[in-house]
Amino acid sequence: MAAKFGTSGLRGLASELIGGTAFAHVQAFARHMVESGRIANGSCVYMAQDHRASSPALALETAAAIRACGLVPVDCGTIPTPALALYAMSRSAAAIMVTGSHIPADRNGVKFYRPDGEIDKIDEAAIVAGAAIVAGMPKSTHPEIAQEADKALTQYFARYANLLPAHALSGQKIGVYQHSSVARDFLIELLTHFGADAVAIEPSQAFIPVDTEAVDGDVLARMAVYAKNTGLAAIVSTDADADRPLVLDETGAQIRGDVLGIIAAKALNVDFIAAPVTSNSAIAKATGARVELTAVGSPFVIAAMETGVKAGYKNVVGFEPNGGFLMASDSYYNGVALPALMTRDSTLPILTALYAGAVSQSLSTHVASLDLPIALGDRLQDFATEKGLALVATLRDDVKARAKFTNGFGAVQTISTLDGLRIGLDTGVILHLRPSGNAPEMRCYVEALNATQAKSILGEALQRLAAFA
Repeated sequence: MAAKFGTSGLRGLASELIGGTAFAHVQAFARHMVESGRIANGSCVYMAQDHRASSPALALETAAAIRACGLVPVDCGTIPTPALALYAMSRSAAAIMVTGSHIPADRNGVKFYRPDGEIDKIDEAAIVAGAAIVAGMPKSTHPEIAQEADKALTQYFARYANLLPAHALSGQKIGVYQHSSVARDFLIELLTHFGADAVAIEPSQAFIPVDTEAVDGDVLARMAVYAKNTGLAAIVSTDADADRPLVLDETGAQIRGDVLGIIAAKALNVDFIAAPVTSNSAIAKATGARVELTAVGSPFVIAAMETGVKAGYKNVVGFEPNGGFLMASDSYYNGVALPALMTRDSTLPILTALYAGAVSQSLSTHVASLDLPIALGDRLQDFATEKGLALVATLRDDVKARAKFTNGFGAVQTISTLDGLRIGLDTGVILHLRPSGNAPEMRCYVEALNATQAKSILGEALQRLAAFA
Protein backbone atom coordinates (compact mmCIF):
# COMPACT_ATOMS: atom_id res chain seq x y z
CA MET A 1 0.00 0.00 0.00
CA ALA A 2 1.78 3.14 -1.20
CA ALA A 3 1.45 6.07 1.20
CA LYS A 4 -1.32 8.44 0.11
CA PHE A 5 -4.12 10.60 1.42
CA GLY A 6 -7.39 8.82 2.04
CA THR A 7 -10.59 9.94 3.73
CA SER A 8 -8.72 10.85 6.93
CA GLY A 9 -5.10 11.85 6.50
CA LEU A 10 -1.95 10.32 5.06
CA ARG A 11 -1.94 6.51 5.25
CA GLY A 12 0.39 3.71 4.17
CA LEU A 13 2.58 0.85 5.28
CA ALA A 14 4.60 1.92 8.31
CA SER A 15 7.76 0.81 6.51
CA GLU A 16 6.96 3.23 3.68
CA LEU A 17 6.09 6.16 5.93
CA ILE A 18 9.14 5.96 8.20
CA GLY A 19 12.41 6.99 6.64
CA GLY A 20 11.42 10.06 4.70
CA THR A 21 7.85 9.95 3.43
CA ALA A 22 6.26 11.13 6.69
CA PHE A 23 9.05 13.68 7.17
CA ALA A 24 8.41 15.18 3.74
CA HIS A 25 4.66 15.46 4.25
CA VAL A 26 4.91 16.86 7.78
CA GLN A 27 7.45 19.44 6.67
CA ALA A 28 5.22 20.38 3.73
CA PHE A 29 2.29 20.78 6.12
CA ALA A 30 4.32 22.92 8.52
CA ARG A 31 5.57 25.19 5.74
CA HIS A 32 2.06 25.48 4.33
CA MET A 33 0.74 26.55 7.73
CA VAL A 34 3.40 29.26 8.04
CA GLU A 35 3.21 30.47 4.43
CA SER A 36 -0.60 30.67 4.55
CA GLY A 37 -0.39 32.80 7.70
CA ARG A 38 -2.21 30.33 9.91
CA ILE A 39 0.73 30.04 12.32
CA ALA A 40 3.87 32.13 12.87
CA ASN A 41 7.51 31.10 12.72
CA GLY A 42 8.58 29.57 16.03
CA SER A 43 5.03 28.44 16.94
CA CYS A 44 4.23 25.25 18.83
CA VAL A 45 2.82 22.33 16.87
CA TYR A 46 1.05 19.81 19.13
CA MET A 47 1.45 16.07 18.57
CA ALA A 48 0.00 12.80 19.86
CA GLN A 49 0.05 9.15 18.83
CA ASP A 50 -1.80 5.85 19.12
CA HIS A 51 -0.59 2.50 20.54
CA ARG A 52 0.77 1.00 17.31
CA ALA A 53 4.28 -0.45 17.50
CA SER A 54 5.41 1.87 14.71
CA SER A 55 3.92 5.06 16.18
CA PRO A 56 6.87 6.09 18.43
CA ALA A 57 9.30 6.03 15.49
CA LEU A 58 6.81 7.82 13.26
CA ALA A 59 6.24 10.42 15.96
CA LEU A 60 9.99 11.07 16.21
CA GLU A 61 10.17 11.61 12.48
CA THR A 62 7.19 13.94 12.72
CA ALA A 63 8.85 15.96 15.49
CA ALA A 64 12.09 16.15 13.48
CA ALA A 65 10.21 17.59 10.52
CA ILE A 66 8.52 20.18 12.73
CA ARG A 67 11.89 21.24 14.18
CA ALA A 68 13.43 21.40 10.72
CA CYS A 69 10.85 24.07 9.85
CA GLY A 70 11.77 26.24 12.83
CA LEU A 71 8.69 25.23 14.82
CA VAL A 72 8.41 23.64 18.28
CA PRO A 73 7.05 20.07 18.57
CA VAL A 74 4.97 19.53 21.73
CA ASP A 75 4.18 15.94 22.70
CA CYS A 76 0.68 15.47 24.14
CA GLY A 77 1.19 11.73 24.64
CA THR A 78 -0.97 8.77 23.73
CA ILE A 79 -4.38 10.42 23.81
CA PRO A 80 -7.57 10.60 21.72
CA THR A 81 -7.39 12.53 18.47
CA PRO A 82 -10.28 14.82 19.51
CA ALA A 83 -8.43 15.60 22.75
CA LEU A 84 -5.37 16.68 20.76
CA ALA A 85 -7.49 18.72 18.34
CA LEU A 86 -9.36 20.45 21.17
CA TYR A 87 -6.13 21.32 22.98
CA ALA A 88 -4.41 22.69 19.88
CA MET A 89 -7.41 24.62 18.60
CA SER A 90 -7.93 26.26 21.99
CA ARG A 91 -4.38 27.58 21.60
CA SER A 92 -4.81 28.62 17.95
CA ALA A 93 -2.12 26.09 17.06
CA ALA A 94 -1.59 23.40 14.45
CA ALA A 95 -1.58 19.74 15.43
CA ILE A 96 -0.54 16.35 14.06
CA MET A 97 -1.87 12.95 15.15
CA VAL A 98 0.21 9.87 14.41
CA THR A 99 -2.33 7.10 13.88
CA GLY A 100 -3.54 4.58 11.36
CA SER A 101 -6.90 4.50 13.11
CA HIS A 102 -8.65 1.23 12.21
CA ILE A 103 -6.36 -0.04 9.42
CA PRO A 104 -4.13 -3.13 9.97
CA ALA A 105 -1.25 -3.05 12.42
CA ASP A 106 1.50 -3.03 9.75
CA ARG A 107 0.16 0.30 8.47
CA ASN A 108 0.08 3.73 10.03
CA GLY A 109 -0.79 7.30 9.22
CA VAL A 110 -0.62 11.01 9.99
CA LYS A 111 -3.59 13.36 10.50
CA PHE A 112 -3.10 17.10 10.09
CA TYR A 113 -4.95 19.91 11.87
CA ARG A 114 -5.00 23.63 11.20
CA PRO A 115 -5.60 25.96 14.16
CA ASP A 116 -9.30 25.99 13.22
CA GLY A 117 -9.73 22.24 12.64
CA GLU A 118 -9.01 19.48 10.14
CA ILE A 119 -7.28 20.31 6.89
CA ASP A 120 -9.40 20.46 3.75
CA LYS A 121 -8.78 19.18 0.23
CA ILE A 122 -7.04 22.43 -0.76
CA ASP A 123 -4.59 22.01 2.12
CA GLU A 124 -4.13 18.37 1.17
CA ALA A 125 -3.13 19.32 -2.38
CA ALA A 126 -0.64 21.88 -1.04
CA ILE A 127 0.91 19.26 1.27
CA VAL A 128 1.27 16.71 -1.53
CA ALA A 129 2.87 19.32 -3.81
CA GLY A 130 5.17 20.53 -1.03
CA ALA A 131 6.25 17.01 -0.07
CA ALA A 132 7.49 16.40 -3.58
CA ILE A 133 10.16 19.11 -3.23
CA VAL A 134 11.41 18.42 0.32
CA ALA A 135 15.19 17.98 0.15
CA GLY A 136 15.49 15.05 2.55
CA MET A 137 15.74 13.88 6.13
CA PRO A 138 18.01 15.68 8.64
CA LYS A 139 20.86 13.76 10.20
CA SER A 140 19.22 13.83 13.63
CA THR A 141 15.74 12.38 14.11
CA HIS A 142 15.81 12.82 17.90
CA PRO A 143 14.81 16.46 18.30
CA GLU A 144 14.04 18.24 21.53
CA ILE A 145 10.32 17.78 22.26
CA ALA A 146 8.25 19.60 24.89
CA GLN A 147 5.83 17.51 26.98
CA GLU A 148 2.21 18.46 27.78
CA ALA A 149 0.30 15.15 27.85
CA ASP A 150 -1.58 15.62 31.12
CA LYS A 151 -2.82 19.10 30.20
CA ALA A 152 -4.40 18.00 26.94
CA LEU A 153 -6.25 15.03 28.40
CA THR A 154 -7.40 17.06 31.41
CA GLN A 155 -8.95 19.68 29.13
CA TYR A 156 -10.76 16.98 27.14
CA PHE A 157 -12.12 15.38 30.32
CA ALA A 158 -13.35 18.78 31.52
CA ARG A 159 -15.29 19.25 28.28
CA TYR A 160 -17.59 16.39 29.26
CA ALA A 161 -17.36 16.28 33.05
CA ASN A 162 -20.63 18.19 33.54
CA LEU A 163 -22.47 17.13 30.40
CA LEU A 164 -24.70 14.63 32.19
CA PRO A 165 -26.44 15.12 35.53
CA ALA A 166 -24.44 14.01 38.57
CA HIS A 167 -24.68 10.23 39.01
CA ALA A 168 -26.55 9.98 35.69
CA LEU A 169 -25.21 6.46 35.13
CA SER A 170 -25.56 5.18 38.69
CA GLY A 171 -26.73 1.59 38.76
CA GLN A 172 -25.42 1.00 35.23
CA LYS A 173 -22.77 -1.68 34.81
CA ILE A 174 -20.95 -0.76 31.62
CA GLY A 175 -18.19 -2.73 29.96
CA VAL A 176 -15.28 -0.97 28.31
CA TYR A 177 -13.66 -3.04 25.56
CA GLN A 178 -10.14 -1.73 25.93
CA HIS A 179 -8.11 -3.48 23.16
CA SER A 180 -5.64 -0.87 21.79
CA SER A 181 -7.76 2.26 22.09
CA VAL A 182 -6.05 5.40 23.35
CA ALA A 183 -9.30 6.11 25.24
CA ARG A 184 -9.35 2.81 27.13
CA ASP A 185 -8.45 4.28 30.53
CA PHE A 186 -10.14 7.62 29.82
CA LEU A 187 -13.49 5.89 29.30
CA ILE A 188 -13.20 4.01 32.59
CA GLU A 189 -12.50 7.27 34.42
CA LEU A 190 -15.28 9.22 32.68
CA LEU A 191 -17.98 6.58 33.17
CA THR A 192 -17.00 6.15 36.81
CA HIS A 193 -17.26 9.93 37.18
CA PHE A 194 -20.94 9.67 36.22
CA GLY A 195 -21.58 6.88 38.70
CA ALA A 196 -21.34 3.85 36.41
CA ASP A 197 -19.72 0.58 37.44
CA ALA A 198 -17.17 0.54 34.62
CA VAL A 199 -15.68 -2.88 33.86
CA ALA A 200 -12.51 -3.30 31.78
CA ILE A 201 -12.79 -5.97 29.05
CA GLU A 202 -9.85 -7.52 27.20
CA PRO A 203 -7.07 -4.92 27.51
CA SER A 204 -4.29 -5.83 25.09
CA GLN A 205 -0.59 -5.08 24.86
CA ALA A 206 -0.57 -6.15 21.21
CA PHE A 207 -2.15 -3.75 18.75
CA ILE A 208 -5.66 -4.76 17.62
CA PRO A 209 -7.21 -2.71 14.81
CA VAL A 210 -10.91 -2.09 15.40
CA ASP A 211 -13.05 -0.73 12.57
CA THR A 212 -16.30 0.56 14.03
CA GLU A 213 -17.99 0.04 10.65
CA ALA A 214 -16.85 -3.57 10.33
CA VAL A 215 -16.21 -5.05 13.77
CA ASP A 216 -14.82 -8.57 13.69
CA GLY A 217 -17.56 -11.17 14.18
CA ASP A 218 -15.56 -13.04 16.81
CA VAL A 219 -15.21 -9.81 18.82
CA LEU A 220 -18.96 -9.18 18.68
CA ALA A 221 -19.66 -12.78 19.74
CA ARG A 222 -17.36 -12.45 22.75
CA MET A 223 -18.88 -9.10 23.71
CA ALA A 224 -22.38 -10.63 23.58
CA VAL A 225 -21.24 -13.31 26.03
CA TYR A 226 -19.80 -10.67 28.37
CA ALA A 227 -23.04 -8.68 28.21
CA LYS A 228 -25.20 -11.71 28.94
CA ASN A 229 -23.06 -13.30 31.65
CA THR A 230 -22.27 -10.15 33.63
CA GLY A 231 -25.51 -8.17 33.27
CA LEU A 232 -24.00 -5.23 31.42
CA ALA A 233 -26.21 -2.32 30.42
CA ALA A 234 -23.88 -1.62 27.49
CA ILE A 235 -20.35 -2.12 26.18
CA VAL A 236 -18.41 0.84 24.80
CA SER A 237 -15.10 1.37 23.05
CA THR A 238 -13.53 3.33 20.20
CA ASP A 239 -11.22 2.79 17.28
CA ALA A 240 -7.47 3.10 17.86
CA ASP A 241 -7.30 6.91 18.04
CA ALA A 242 -10.73 7.36 19.65
CA ASP A 243 -12.43 9.57 17.10
CA ARG A 244 -14.99 6.86 16.29
CA PRO A 245 -17.21 5.27 18.97
CA LEU A 246 -18.23 1.65 19.38
CA VAL A 247 -21.40 1.06 21.40
CA LEU A 248 -23.14 -2.28 22.00
CA ASP A 249 -26.46 -2.57 23.79
CA GLU A 250 -27.30 -4.85 26.71
CA THR A 251 -27.61 -7.86 24.37
CA GLY A 252 -24.24 -7.23 22.76
CA ALA A 253 -25.79 -5.94 19.52
CA GLN A 254 -23.84 -3.10 17.93
CA ILE A 255 -25.54 0.27 17.51
CA ARG A 256 -24.37 1.62 14.17
CA GLY A 257 -22.50 4.91 14.16
CA ASP A 258 -25.12 6.89 12.28
CA VAL A 259 -27.76 5.74 14.79
CA LEU A 260 -25.50 7.06 17.55
CA GLY A 261 -25.27 10.27 15.54
CA ILE A 262 -29.06 10.52 15.37
CA ILE A 263 -29.31 10.05 19.15
CA ALA A 264 -26.73 12.79 19.77
CA ALA A 265 -28.26 15.13 17.18
CA LYS A 266 -31.71 14.77 18.75
CA ALA A 267 -30.22 15.44 22.17
CA LEU A 268 -28.63 18.65 20.90
CA ASN A 269 -31.80 19.66 19.01
CA VAL A 270 -29.83 20.45 15.86
CA ASP A 271 -31.27 22.04 12.72
CA PHE A 272 -28.65 21.01 10.12
CA ILE A 273 -26.83 17.70 9.69
CA ALA A 274 -24.10 16.79 7.20
CA ALA A 275 -23.58 13.05 6.71
CA PRO A 276 -22.05 10.74 4.10
CA VAL A 277 -24.33 9.20 1.51
CA THR A 278 -23.68 5.80 3.12
CA SER A 279 -25.65 6.87 6.20
CA ASN A 280 -29.11 5.71 7.26
CA SER A 281 -31.70 7.19 4.89
CA ALA A 282 -34.05 8.18 7.74
CA ILE A 283 -31.87 10.86 9.38
CA ALA A 284 -34.13 13.74 8.38
CA LYS A 285 -37.29 11.91 9.47
CA ALA A 286 -35.77 10.96 12.83
CA THR A 287 -34.32 14.38 13.69
CA GLY A 288 -36.41 16.95 11.83
CA ALA A 289 -33.19 18.61 10.68
CA ARG A 290 -32.09 19.65 7.20
CA VAL A 291 -29.74 16.90 5.96
CA GLU A 292 -26.95 17.38 3.41
CA LEU A 293 -25.44 14.14 2.05
CA THR A 294 -21.75 14.06 1.13
CA ALA A 295 -19.01 11.79 -0.14
CA VAL A 296 -17.35 9.65 2.54
CA GLY A 297 -14.69 11.38 4.64
CA SER A 298 -14.63 14.07 7.28
CA PRO A 299 -13.26 16.76 4.88
CA PHE A 300 -16.47 16.45 2.82
CA VAL A 301 -18.67 16.45 5.91
CA ILE A 302 -16.89 19.53 7.24
CA ALA A 303 -17.31 21.36 3.92
CA ALA A 304 -21.06 20.66 4.01
CA MET A 305 -21.25 21.80 7.63
CA GLU A 306 -19.58 25.07 6.70
CA THR A 307 -22.19 25.51 3.99
CA GLY A 308 -24.90 25.02 6.61
CA VAL A 309 -23.37 27.67 8.85
CA LYS A 310 -23.12 30.16 5.97
CA ALA A 311 -26.76 29.44 5.10
CA GLY A 312 -27.79 30.66 8.55
CA TYR A 313 -28.51 27.43 10.39
CA LYS A 314 -27.88 27.89 14.11
CA ASN A 315 -27.03 24.38 15.31
CA VAL A 316 -24.92 22.55 12.73
CA VAL A 317 -23.40 19.10 13.22
CA GLY A 318 -22.08 16.25 11.13
CA PHE A 319 -21.69 12.54 11.72
CA GLU A 320 -20.67 9.41 9.88
CA PRO A 321 -21.67 5.71 9.87
CA ASN A 322 -18.39 5.07 11.68
CA GLY A 323 -19.82 7.12 14.58
CA GLY A 324 -17.53 10.14 14.48
CA PHE A 325 -19.52 13.24 15.52
CA LEU A 326 -18.55 16.80 14.56
CA MET A 327 -19.91 20.13 15.82
CA ALA A 328 -19.68 23.32 13.79
CA SER A 329 -21.79 25.31 16.28
CA ASP A 330 -21.78 25.88 20.00
CA SER A 331 -24.66 23.96 21.52
CA TYR A 332 -26.33 22.95 24.79
CA TYR A 333 -27.18 19.58 26.29
CA ASN A 334 -29.11 19.35 29.56
CA GLY A 335 -28.48 23.08 29.93
CA VAL A 336 -24.70 22.57 29.74
CA ALA A 337 -22.79 24.60 27.14
CA LEU A 338 -20.88 22.47 24.65
CA PRO A 339 -18.48 24.46 22.43
CA ALA A 340 -18.04 23.56 18.78
CA LEU A 341 -15.45 20.92 17.94
CA MET A 342 -14.77 20.66 14.22
CA THR A 343 -13.34 17.16 14.18
CA ARG A 344 -14.66 13.66 14.68
CA ASP A 345 -15.32 12.85 18.31
CA SER A 346 -16.37 9.61 20.01
CA THR A 347 -17.17 10.75 23.55
CA LEU A 348 -20.33 12.79 22.88
CA PRO A 349 -22.17 9.97 21.02
CA ILE A 350 -21.12 7.47 23.68
CA LEU A 351 -22.41 9.60 26.56
CA THR A 352 -25.68 10.62 24.90
CA ALA A 353 -26.45 6.99 23.98
CA LEU A 354 -25.67 5.68 27.47
CA TYR A 355 -27.79 8.37 29.09
CA ALA A 356 -30.68 7.67 26.70
CA GLY A 357 -30.46 4.00 27.65
CA ALA A 358 -30.37 4.82 31.35
CA VAL A 359 -33.47 7.01 31.07
CA SER A 360 -35.31 4.46 28.92
CA GLN A 361 -35.92 0.86 29.91
CA SER A 362 -32.71 -0.12 28.12
CA LEU A 363 -30.46 1.00 25.28
CA SER A 364 -32.10 -1.44 22.86
CA THR A 365 -35.53 -0.07 23.81
CA HIS A 366 -34.43 3.47 23.07
CA VAL A 367 -32.96 2.51 19.68
CA ALA A 368 -36.14 0.61 18.76
CA SER A 369 -38.20 3.71 19.59
CA LEU A 370 -36.39 5.61 16.80
CA ASP A 371 -38.12 3.32 14.25
CA LEU A 372 -35.27 3.38 11.74
CA PRO A 373 -34.67 1.08 8.78
CA ILE A 374 -31.89 -1.42 9.41
CA ALA A 375 -28.57 -0.35 7.90
CA LEU A 376 -25.56 -2.68 7.98
CA GLY A 377 -22.06 -2.51 6.57
CA ASP A 378 -19.03 -4.74 6.15
CA ARG A 379 -15.87 -4.99 4.06
CA LEU A 380 -13.77 -7.37 2.03
CA GLN A 381 -10.08 -6.94 2.87
CA ASP A 382 -7.23 -7.43 0.40
CA PHE A 383 -9.48 -6.13 -2.38
CA ALA A 384 -7.27 -3.97 -4.60
CA THR A 385 -8.54 -0.42 -4.97
CA GLU A 386 -8.09 -0.60 -8.76
CA LYS A 387 -10.30 -3.69 -8.94
CA GLY A 388 -12.91 -2.02 -6.76
CA LEU A 389 -13.01 1.07 -8.93
CA ALA A 390 -13.24 -1.04 -12.08
CA LEU A 391 -16.12 -3.08 -10.65
CA VAL A 392 -18.03 0.03 -9.62
CA ALA A 393 -17.56 1.49 -13.10
CA THR A 394 -18.83 -1.71 -14.73
CA LEU A 395 -21.93 -1.92 -12.54
CA ARG A 396 -22.57 1.79 -13.11
CA ASP A 397 -22.38 1.62 -16.90
CA ASP A 398 -23.51 -1.93 -17.75
CA VAL A 399 -27.24 -2.44 -17.13
CA LYS A 400 -27.03 -6.23 -17.62
CA ALA A 401 -24.07 -6.58 -15.24
CA ARG A 402 -25.89 -4.47 -12.64
CA ALA A 403 -29.07 -6.54 -12.95
CA LYS A 404 -27.06 -9.75 -12.59
CA PHE A 405 -25.29 -8.50 -9.46
CA THR A 406 -28.56 -7.42 -7.81
CA ASN A 407 -30.54 -10.48 -8.91
CA GLY A 408 -32.74 -11.63 -6.04
CA PHE A 409 -32.44 -8.33 -4.16
CA GLY A 410 -35.04 -6.47 -6.23
CA ALA A 411 -35.29 -4.51 -9.46
CA VAL A 412 -33.07 -1.46 -9.82
CA GLN A 413 -34.96 1.81 -9.53
CA THR A 414 -32.28 4.42 -8.84
CA ILE A 415 -28.51 4.73 -8.83
CA SER A 416 -26.21 7.36 -7.31
CA THR A 417 -22.49 7.77 -7.95
CA LEU A 418 -21.79 10.36 -5.26
CA ASP A 419 -19.24 8.00 -3.67
CA GLY A 420 -19.00 4.53 -5.15
CA LEU A 421 -22.32 3.13 -6.41
CA ARG A 422 -25.56 3.37 -4.43
CA ILE A 423 -28.43 1.31 -5.85
CA GLY A 424 -32.06 1.75 -4.82
CA LEU A 425 -34.27 -1.32 -5.41
CA ASP A 426 -38.04 -1.70 -5.69
CA THR A 427 -38.06 -3.87 -2.55
CA GLY A 428 -37.04 -0.85 -0.46
CA VAL A 429 -33.50 -2.22 -0.20
CA ILE A 430 -30.51 0.06 -0.73
CA LEU A 431 -27.18 -1.48 -1.76
CA HIS A 432 -24.04 0.65 -1.72
CA LEU A 433 -20.62 -0.49 -2.98
CA ARG A 434 -17.56 1.63 -2.31
CA PRO A 435 -13.80 1.02 -2.58
CA SER A 436 -12.13 2.24 0.62
CA GLY A 437 -10.04 5.39 0.46
CA ASN A 438 -7.74 4.25 3.29
CA ALA A 439 -6.86 0.62 2.54
CA PRO A 440 -7.20 -2.09 -0.14
CA GLU A 441 -10.76 -2.93 0.88
CA MET A 442 -14.19 -2.99 -0.70
CA ARG A 443 -16.97 -1.61 1.50
CA CYS A 444 -20.52 -2.88 1.22
CA TYR A 445 -23.54 -1.22 2.84
CA VAL A 446 -27.10 -2.53 2.89
CA GLU A 447 -30.29 -0.90 4.14
CA ALA A 448 -33.53 -2.86 4.50
CA LEU A 449 -36.78 -2.78 6.44
CA ASN A 450 -35.76 -5.56 8.83
CA ALA A 451 -32.59 -7.11 10.23
CA THR A 452 -33.12 -10.54 8.68
CA GLN A 453 -33.35 -9.14 5.18
CA ALA A 454 -30.43 -6.76 5.70
CA LYS A 455 -28.13 -9.52 7.04
CA SER A 456 -29.10 -11.91 4.26
CA ILE A 457 -28.48 -9.42 1.46
CA LEU A 458 -25.23 -8.16 2.99
CA GLY A 459 -23.88 -11.71 3.24
CA GLU A 460 -24.87 -12.55 -0.32
CA ALA A 461 -23.50 -9.27 -1.68
CA LEU A 462 -20.15 -9.89 0.00
CA GLN A 463 -19.98 -13.34 -1.58
CA ARG A 464 -20.68 -11.88 -5.00
CA LEU A 465 -18.04 -9.20 -4.45
CA ALA A 466 -15.47 -11.82 -3.46
CA ALA A 467 -15.63 -13.25 -6.97
CA PHE A 468 -14.15 -10.00 -8.27
CA ALA A 469 -11.32 -9.66 -5.68
